[in-house]
Amino acid sequence: MKTYVEIFHSADGEKVSVIFNKMKDIGFEPALGEHEFVYNWKKNTMLPEVINFLDSVVSKLRGTGAILKFTTIR
Repeated sequence: MKTYVEIFHSADGEKVSVIFNKMKDIGFEPALGEHEFVYNWKKNTMLPEVINFLDSVVSKLRGTGAILKFTTIR
């Protein structure tokens, strides 16, 4: 299972490098192409766990001006 993230950056928000480092700290790997980051789940996970994880991502990036788009695929 993988969760992909597209990030839209605000010119009034944090630098791209700051957001990049925060995403790596959470466990995301950089990706090139349609998505900026990917999170590789160690196991198949139920929806509540995915939602809790995504809530933590949003909390970590709060105040950065980043707009996030998540896609999780089994």
